[in-house]
Amino acid sequence: MAVVLVVEDEDQVRVLAESYLEEQGHEVLSAGTPTGALAILEKSDGVDLLFTDLDLKGDIQAGIELAKAAVKLCPQMRVLYTTGRAITDGMKARFMPGSATLVKPYTVEELAGSLSTNFQIGPLRGARQ
Repeated sequence: MAVVLVVEDEDQVRVLAESYLEEQGHEVLSAGTPTGALAILEKSDGVDLLFTDLDLKGDIQAGIELAKAAVKLCPQMRVLYTTGRAITDGMKARFMPGSATLVKPYTVEELAGSLSTNFQIGPLRGARQ
């Protein structure tokens, strides 16, 4: 089981990601803003993966800045960024080392593939597939 913090300002997208991850047997925490996410991390015993939108409330840098602050709080945490925008080389240069990206719109199969390939996070035995 992985502990995943989903940060997404679009409620429907956040709920979809939460539901899928929970069905796979993971513990899911979620927030709609960077401030909310950092508050969760400050109270958490440990989060394995931050799954964050790059563009939060119209700020394309918000996800990058959130990841930097989050990894300071939880150094072992890995980061999966998602966005529907083009990712520039300048943006990639600011990503956390060892992070990955997932292009929106994504399917649950693409999310599962990214988790498995990039982070070796898969469903728990007996979880719905």
